[in-house]
Amino acid sequence: MGMGGRFGTGRGTPAAGREELARRLRLTLVISGEEARPRTIVELAEKAFAGGATALQLREKGLAGREHYGLARDLAAFCRERGRLFIVNDRLDLALASGADGLHLGQGDLPARVARAHWPEGKILGISASTVGEARAAREAGADYVGVGAIFRTGSKSEAGEVERDQIGPINSLGLVTVAIGGIGQGNAALVWSMGFDGLAVISALARAADPEGTARAIMAARPA
Repeated sequence: MGMGGRFGTGRGTPAAGREELARRLRLTLVISGEEARPRTIVELAEKAFAGGATALQLREKGLAGREHYGLARDLAAFCRERGRLFIVNDRLDLALASGADGLHLGQGDLPARVARAHWPEGKILGISASTVGEARAAREAGADYVGVGAIFRTGSKSEAGEVERDQIGPINSLGLVTVAIGGIGQGNAALVWSMGFDGLAVISALARAADPEGTARAIMAARPA
């Protein structure tokens, strides 16, 4: 099952589209082949999806272009068959070539406005943000969601400092779908959900879990009804 539908360009996104996107970004597994070991990405994602994860973001840094493309293409098909969103980190070219549902860009990547101009209508654009100013700029550039982090300092992205807590409420009030990332796991998921985010993005807590399915289920269960 593909993504289907239009989620908007971040500015004036219909409420129904925003709610659908929020639902489909409720729990994202962010992963690379190295982080997934000793499992493969597919093996880890199968378990995470079984526990309720709704999206997979490929954050691969070390692969050559052709190998990276082949992995992205295969994961796009894998997620499509399971009705989950597939998002490529950083690489507009590979997101386009693989048929990904979404593209996620950091503050140091291709400018959001440039990416939006080349990214097809109906596809999701996410931008990392750690301040209200960055989130507002992402919205104006046409982002559909912002990845807000790091919520807690983490070894997965050692260069990312923690978001100032006084920025979180205003970011969540901008009207964009918001996804928290950074140091989030089973033990603090309830706290992060209580901050008002639409979704959570998790790396180590799922990749290193003895039971990724159970961990994903517990993180989802911590969300207020």
